[in-house]
This record gives sequence, structure tokens and C-alpha cells, in this order.
Amino acid sequence: MTSLIGNFVERVDFNSYEDFKKNFKLTYEPDFNFGFDVVDKYAEIDPDKVALIWTNDEDENHTFTFKDIKEYSNKTVNLLKGLGIKKGDKVMLTLKNRFEWWFCMVALHKIGAIVIPATHMLKLHDIEFRLKQAEVKAVISVEEDSLLPDFEEAEKSIDWDIEKLVIDTDRDGWINFTKAIEQESPVYERPTDDENPMADETFLIYFTSGTSGNPKMVSHSHTYCLGHIPTAKYWHNVVEDGIHHTAADTGWGKAVWGNLYGQWIAGTAVFIYDYVRFDGIKLLEKVIENKVNTFCAPPTIYRFLIKENIEGYDFSNLTYVTTAGEPLPPEVSERFYEISGLRIKEGFGQTETTLSIATFVWLDAKVGCLGKPSPLYNLKLLDEDNNEVDIGEKGELCFDISNGPTPGLFTGYYKDPVKQAEQCHDGYYYCGDTAWVDEDGYVHFVGRNDDIIKSSGYRIGPFEVESAVLSHEAVLHCAITAYPDEVRGQIVKASIVLQPGFEPSDKLTKDIQNHVKNVTAPYKYPRMVEYVDDIPETISGKTRRVEIREKDQQKAN
Repeated sequence: MTSLIGNFVERVDFNSYEDFKKNFKLTYEPDFNFGFDVVDKYAEIDPDKVALIWTNDEDENHTFTFKDIKEYSNKTVNLLKGLGIKKGDKVMLTLKNRFEWWFCMVALHKIGAIVIPATHMLKLHDIEFRLKQAEVKAVISVEEDSLLPDFEEAEKSIDWDIEKLVIDTDRDGWINFTKAIEQESPVYERPTDDENPMADETFLIYFTSGTSGNPKMVSHSHTYCLGHIPTAKYWHNVVEDGIHHTAADTGWGKAVWGNLYGQWIAGTAVFIYDYVRFDGIKLLEKVIENKVNTFCAPPTIYRFLIKENIEGYDFSNLTYVTTAGEPLPPEVSERFYEISGLRIKEGFGQTETTLSIATFVWLDAKVGCLGKPSPLYNLKLLDEDNNEVDIGEKGELCFDISNGPTPGLFTGYYKDPVKQAEQCHDGYYYCGDTAWVDEDGYVHFVGRNDDIIKSSGYRIGPFEVESAVLSHEAVLHCAITAYPDEVRGQIVKASIVLQPGFEPSDKLTKDIQNHVKNVTAPYKYPRMVEYVDDIPETISGKTRRVEIREKDQQKAN
């Protein structure tokens, strides 16, 4: 059994959350590099250690050791360097869940190029925006729908040529990545000159999901990898030489949260299911078939699973389950526990951070709570006057950066000093989220500041109302937003997608409203209910409440 976690922390084992919070410390060299210091190190000391287990809908299966990842990443390095890609260049990856993504990520880290993971669901205007804003020099992509033609069209809108590589496809103007790397050497030595990447240099840029306005470019340095150690070891509770799976497309930050950095450092393999069309039951079957030990998924997937008949499934290999992305509805948590015997542990973070609040392994899952702060972040809840709020009072989540950013926290908004100044000032990074802390130190999420509903003097968070609405048998999906009101300023509005077999009616509306009054504070119930066919979402699957509010504002005017 091998793990490299001891190379990067002063202590590995802790006897309590308090011990962990006080004594967890990272340690690393000024030129720390995930490719050389983690992947290549495993390949040296334990070459047959499994890194990646991959499958798809065609039952194609691959298992890659760290020796394999080292050699394939080196082949990729040599291919890209031969195309002129160098330290500091931006390279965009739209690889879905292809195993080549792991080759490319490690390779680009070794080069010191700046990787931009992106979803294959991007449309032409999304691609144009990203190529221009990030000054992309190369793209490595799968062939998916109109993705390749859209890249070709988008390239015409910029003043430079980009290198275009595609997985296992022959197409004019594109290099067949699969064929090309087989011609390259599996040897690449770590540079000893200025080409050697340094730990504090930018190595990754994520575009935010754009829940309001255009996406922002969030820059991270190489130490971001180390910031994910608490994620894997002390929240996911990964098993050394075990198998972990996080349900996430490689275009989203959740992929590196759960299927790369912290997991490999902590010594577990990752399982990846590269599906054509998402099917929750098939995912569960693949997880069981491949004997996954630890599992993480957004609440949406858990919600889907409990609505299916999964009581007969064998959960014996699963030892730990977690969730993040949005708060977990209590009824989902309880039902999943009844079926599986496993308590879902919540976590919270942003594109700008690693896991910053979580129900860590020493903590009991508390319904409706995110957990407690990570030792990497000095969390404060501040009011509008920048004063710390009391226990039980709502305030904005803020992280103390008076001594500089910690590993895991972003280094800035690329090419956007105005936004940087808005979010980082007076010694704090302002998250833009509202929460409160109870007497036990657990953090309770209320909502994005922009999403908070101010009605008759009350401040109402959308998630708590959504959880109440979703617990009604007729509701499949919903979004809670503010609607303008002359008397109350704003009222709570529920946009609801019904379960099959239910039809909109005044009687059903009244029933849902009464149900909400019974499961949460009566003043929070939705005074307005609109039945819709779907809820507007970002391409990452997050609810675009701003879009609903804008349409309602137009109606009100």
C-alpha cells in the first residue's frame, strides 16, 4: 500500500476535528509540480499502482497504472512541445470523460502550460468568448455534435491560429491525438532551467458557470492541487489503494475536486464512467460492478436515485458517500440512508476555492448543514458593515487573506482587476454567499447574496424553501425566486416542474403551499406558484435564478 500524502503534510492522522483544524499544515517545495512530484513519483516507487479505471457505454474497459500515466503524459508533453506549446501558453480541453483528459492534464502541468478545462456542451458563442478571453493557443477535443465545426468557426474570429487536436478522429485541419502520441517518446525529464514550472505560477484557469452575467476566469497556481488533500482524505474519506468515483464531467471544477489531485495524492484510484447519455441507474450499476469504495455526487443525482427502485442493490463495497454543488434536501438524505445505510456528508466550495466547509470524517452529518470550516480557510461571517456576526445571525461567507492566499484559494480573476477588487479587499475574499453558524459551529447555507429574498423584513434563502417544496410528492424540480410586490417589497415565487401523473390546478397549488407551511416557517411559503416545463440552468446544471427574476421583472413592468 502506498500513499504520497505524507510528502505534503506535516501530519496525516488526527484524533478529532479540533485537532485537524488546529494542526493540519501543508508542506511543499517552491517548484512543486503534480506531474513530477505525484504521478512520476508513484511511477518510481510503485509503478503497478492503479491510478485510473475507465469504462464507457460500449463496455470498453481500460485500467491505467501510474507508470502508464507517466508514459502517456510524457508522450503528450513531447507532442505538444513539438507543436510549440510552452510554459505559460493556454490550452483548452473539451474531452468529456475520455481517459486522454488525465494524460493531458498531467502533461500540461509538467510543461507549465495553463490548462482550461471546458465542457463539450459549449456552443459557438461560448467557444468564441473563451478563445478570445483566454488567448487560447491550442485545443484538444472529442468529436461531439457540432463541437469541431464550432471550434473551426470560432477560430476565424481571432487574430491567431490555434493548434487543434482531436481524439481518435481524422479530420482536415486537426491532428489525430490518438495516433500522434503513439509516435512520441515516453521519456521526458524535468527541466532544470526557467522552463521548470514553479509552485506559485498559474497552471489552471476555470471559467465560472455564469449564473449571473458572463463567466469569469478564475486563476489557480500549482498549489491548488495540494489544497485538495482535505477534500479526498478527510471528507471523501478515500481508501488507500481503494477506488473513488465523483460524478462529474471533466469540464467542471468538480472533476479535479474528486477525480484527480487529492485522490491520487492520498493513494486511491479513480473510477470513470464515460457515458453518452446520463442514466443514474446505469451509473449506480457501474459503481457497484467496479467495487467503488467512496462516492461523491451532486444532490440532483441522489434525488434521482431515491425516486428509482434501488432497494435491491448491493451497497456493501461503498463505505462513504458525499455531496456538494447545492445544499442537500433533508428528505433525500434520509431516504438514501434508509436504502443504503450510508449518511451523505455535505461539502461546500466555489470555483475560486477548494473544499472550504465540510462535514469532515470526525463530524456527524447534521441535516441542513454544510459542516465546519477547512483548516486551509480562516472563515468569517461578516455583516454589511464588515463586522463579524453573532452565532445564529446571517452574514456573508468571507475568508481572511490578510496574510496572502492559502493553497487552494484562487490567485485572481484573470484580466479582470475590477472584479478582483470587488471580491478581494480589506483583507478578505468575499464569497458572495450568505450563511449562519449554530452553537455547535456548523455552517448553515442560506443562498447567494443575489438570490436572497427580502420580504416584509424577512431574509429568505431559496434553498430552504426549495427543499420544502421538493419534499411534496407532486414536485420533480423547482426554483425559488423573488417576485416584486408593492406591499411586501418581494414575495416568494416557486417555479415548479411536476412529476409525471400530476397536473397543475388551484387545488394542487394550495396543497403545495400548505405543505411548505407545515415543514418550514410559514412566512417562507411561496405566495406565487408557476408551473413550468423546465427550469433555466447554466451548462453546468446550476439553476439560473437570475433569468427567472429578469423575466418576472419585465412582466411586472
